[in-house]
Amino acid sequence: MKLPFPGQELVALIVAVSFAAGLNVYATVATLGLLAHAGALELPEKLELLGNWWVIGASSALFAVEFFADKIPAFDLVWNALHTFIRIPVAALLAYRATSGLSPGAQLLATAAGGLIALAAHGGKTAMRAVITPSPEPVSNMALSMGEDVVSIGLTWLTAHHPVLATSIAAVFVLVVVLLIRWVWRALRRLFRGAERVVSGSDSGMETQG
Repeated sequence: MKLPFPGQELVALIVAVSFAAGLNVYATVATLGLLAHAGALELPEKLELLGNWWVIGASSALFAVEFFADKIPAFDLVWNALHTFIRIPVAALLAYRATSGLSPGAQLLATAAGGLIALAAHGGKTAMRAVITPSPEPVSNMALSMGEDVVSIGLTWLTAHHPVLATSIAAVFVLVVVLLIRWVWRALRRLFRGAERVVSGSDSGMETQG
């Protein structure tokens, strides 16, 4: 079923896909591309490139890398810290490209909204990791990562088939993160400190070997 993008579908693309990208940007881009290529989703003109097999292949390969990297305790701290500078800008860029037909002011507002929604998703994700990762057993970390992958892909799929539901789910998630913003901020600070210790420990180990 093809869905053009006036109105609620465009809102879903910005809200739900931005949240999904904040969780796993590679899975989101790959899913959007596959849906577009299969004819299940008609992307805005400036996003049609996502349906190219090269883009689908590259994003799928990066998703495969993240699938394993994100499930390694301690290393996932570094991975998620670095992806602060990937997930949020890409979500903002997707929102910007999707709204190219709107006025400059509306496009700027949509871009900012996409980045902020992705920030909320990424912040909530990494805050949970900062709490779960120190656990001595790896199962909880792996289960959380799997759940994030499912939510990311599921929200993107819902954007094509049930845009109102996708928007509602993403909005509820964003609201939860906003309500817990103080806890999220503290957890993020712990996350970055933990990532710094992991990197420092790796550097020290290399110097010792040298």
